[in-house]
Amino acid sequence: MAQRITRRDFLNGLAVGVGTGLLAPDGLLAQVGPTAPGESSVYYPPTLTGMRGSHAGSFEVAHALAWNGQKPTEYRALKEHYDLVVVGAGIGGLAAAWFYRKKMGPDARILVLDNHDDFGGHAKRNEFHHDGRMLLGLGGAQNLEMPDSYGLITKGVLHDLGIDADAMQANTADDFAMANIAADNALALPGKGGHKTVGGNWLLTMHGEGDYQSMVRALPIPAAEQEKLIALFGGDRDFLDDLSLSQKLDYVSTVSYSRFLVDRVGLDRETLPILDAVLRVGNGFTGWNHAVIEALAGAAPGLQGMGWLASTVHSLAVGAASSVFQMRYFPDGNASVARLLVHKLIPEVAFESSAFEDIATSRFLYEALDRDKNATRLRLNSTVVGVRNVGDEKVEIDYVRNGEALRVTGGHCILACYNGLISHLCPELPDKQKDALRYGVKVPLVYANVLLDNGRAFSKLGGTLVTCPKDPFTMLSCAPATTTGGYEPPRGPDDPMVVLMMANPTPEPTGDESLRDLLRIGRATVYATPFGTYEQQVRDQLQSVLGPHGFDHETDIRAITVNRWPHGYAYWYMMLDDPEWPEGEAPHEIGRAQFGRISIANSDAEARPYMDAAIEAGWRAVTEQTL
Repeated sequence: MAQRITRRDFLNGLAVGVGTGLLAPDGLLAQVGPTAPGESSVYYPPTLTGMRGSHAGSFEVAHALAWNGQKPTEYRALKEHYDLVVVGAGIGGLAAAWFYRKKMGPDARILVLDNHDDFGGHAKRNEFHHDGRMLLGLGGAQNLEMPDSYGLITKGVLHDLGIDADAMQANTADDFAMANIAADNALALPGKGGHKTVGGNWLLTMHGEGDYQSMVRALPIPAAEQEKLIALFGGDRDFLDDLSLSQKLDYVSTVSYSRFLVDRVGLDRETLPILDAVLRVGNGFTGWNHAVIEALAGAAPGLQGMGWLASTVHSLAVGAASSVFQMRYFPDGNASVARLLVHKLIPEVAFESSAFEDIATSRFLYEALDRDKNATRLRLNSTVVGVRNVGDEKVEIDYVRNGEALRVTGGHCILACYNGLISHLCPELPDKQKDALRYGVKVPLVYANVLLDNGRAFSKLGGTLVTCPKDPFTMLSCAPATTTGGYEPPRGPDDPMVVLMMANPTPEPTGDESLRDLLRIGRATVYATPFGTYEQQVRDQLQSVLGPHGFDHETDIRAITVNRWPHGYAYWYMMLDDPEWPEGEAPHEIGRAQFGRISIANSDAEARPYMDAAIEAGWRAVTEQTL
């Protein structure tokens, strides 16, 4: 019998309290008084384990508002007026605060409100301490993706923060597969007596590189399915050879990737998860909701088998992949970007930090976030329930914090929260704009970080990343192996390590459900799954994958943190589900329209789930409010 990690899961995800429950105290983390200069913070959310992300206390008030129209009827007006109030302390909200401060000067009064007990939004830091070592994991937003392609606005922020993307690359271990396309990455499938893991470089194998035939034949699947995969990966056969070029273009734009695999390649549906895995990890849902061309653009295999022209393009793409594939990691993911922004806005949180050089190892003083003397204040555990223009002079912002209904005012307000909530915060918005804000449905995600006593079993898997297509968690990886920010990753297999496990709860369709319908089902699944279920899934999967190499979950697992994100990636438009709108008429464009002294800044407003999208949205919102 495994000794369970002591923790409590506070919610079942389905019920929202009413009446006095709407204003129930947080209960998870009590507010503490200020600390003396140099004293360590006693309020330090990054080290909390158990259920994180959308944690207990962070969503109940918002759900009561959105689901039942409930919110307090009376508020205590604080004697606090700010030049700018930002709702949401994710990357977009923090960037907006930074842009405003740069433009209006260091004395500008700014308040940032967030419903979570930590800042960063999806950029969540998971911090563990074991055997005298600090170990970090990313709990959400992962990396700087293709930083060379960033626009001037985002590159300017990276410069302001002292982020050196080239140094990040040099600091990252060559065998870290999440950052290096040439690194080995394994594939694990359930078999007799546990998982069978086949090492190698499966990302390139699926595109016909190396001895792909032998690797496919090592998988525990029927021989007939192996041969079909070999034909798909090798590209010797054109599966659309009965179509003209124009018909091929129409086919790949209007038919789902999974339908192509079943009808044209002849794969059994039981084999599809192997091909879905790369799409699930990258985009969060299966090939049934990707047009063929979208799946191929997302690195799914098959382009090489669509005729001589596609084969030529594929060969060039694989050859150039190493120079194009840019993933830059901090050891805690983009949480370090959020920490750098907070450090710029409120230096008192880490006086001794020199920023980029030691941001990963700096311990933040959370009590310094919301002090009266700060020009910029960051107030956590604060769920905004109302935002409205008051004449042409100010904005009133109502929020609930630790059971108390409060009100502040601002000269301007930027909403850097979830688009789907904004229509409830600002019911005075035009109906067309509210409908547009509700159009997109975020992609749900679950990131688990598991502290292991040592990395000996994991080191025998044949890669720092393992894809598990038929398991609850689609991907297993070591935490980012980088020294960026002064961090010391595990020095070898005898050291403790953190395993990152990523789950994509959006199901495949069973009928004619739209992608947005499926995303809602996945979101409900996340909220309805208690921590104990996730813990059992983690234990069962790790035992089956690592067990053959001497792993024992009862003794080797030291802590589990589950970061659930029911509202994860921003919604972007897909060819099979969304029309092509005229310029300016897409839902995200209508939804982000300025409303008096209120502007909107989030990746939803850009319809792109990337860090640079959130930053650019922050710039746009500040520009609107300061013209």
